[in-house]
Formats: sequence, C-alpha cells, structure tokens
Amino acid sequence: MIDRSEVPGDRTLVRLIWVYKRKRSGSLKARVCVQGCSQVKGINYEQTFCATMRATSLRALAALAARTGLSMRKWDFVAAYLQGDLEEGEVVYCRAPPGYETIGADGRARVCQVVKPVYGMAQAGRRWQRSLFPWLRDWGFRQCESDPCIFTAQRD
Repeated sequence: MIDRSEVPGDRTLVRLIWVYKRKRSGSLKARVCVQGCSQVKGINYEQTFCATMRATSLRALAALAARTGLSMRKWDFVAAYLQGDLEEGEVVYCRAPPGYETIGADGRARVCQVVKPVYGMAQAGRRWQRSLFPWLRDWGFRQCESDPCIFTAQRD
C-alpha cells in the first residue's frame, strides 16, 4: 500500500472487489478481483488482445493426430492470469478492497499499487500470454506461423 499522494494526478483508481464462491464441499473460496469496468483504456491499460487458437486449426490437428496415431496434449494452468508480468513501467493503482484499512497510521489515505496482474484486469490475459509464449520457445517448442497459438515439439 502506498500513500494516495504518490499516485499521479492523471491516474484513476481502479476498484478491487471480493468475489466469493461456494465450493461443492461447502467451503467458501474468496479472491480479490479488479472491477474491470473501472479501468480506463489509455490510462490503466493499452492493449487487451490475446490470441486464441482457430477452430479450424484444432479440427485439423485432431484429424492429423487421429490419422497418424500422434498424441495431442492440452494444459490447464492453475491461476494462469495471475502468472503474467506487467510490462516495464505499467502501473495500476487500486482502492483497497472492502474490509481493508485505507488510512495509514499517519492518518493519510492509502491505496494499492498492483505489481502483478489480478483477476478481472482487462490486460491480464495478454500479460499471461506474453509470459507463456517465450517460456515455451525457451523449452524448445516451435511456434506455428499460420496459427500463433499452436506449438510443436519433437521428442525422441
């Protein structure tokens, strides 16, 4: 948390909210999310585009795998949107979520400075993808030119 006075005057404060979910076991899951509609393009973020695999690419891969006996793999990353990194110089300021003290011991107003993407941020998906793709290439996967969401690897 930082002093409200440290936030540049042209920046808007994004709202943080609590989202609750009751799990099948009966326990509650709580997470803090950015209220994405409170973000302003050009101030809180620039781009949100995140590539997705084309449906025709998926069908072609499935047909190829079925015909040649190759295996296909998909991955599900836990909390993927939280794993990305904000770009150099990208700073998002948020009001504290309900239940958190927003006045410091010195009596000054306090706000949150986000250092990693948070659920609900307009740019979270793009930040995750921009972290994942270089990691896959570093591990020897080759990115398909015709569909940037397809990666291949040859294993012996």
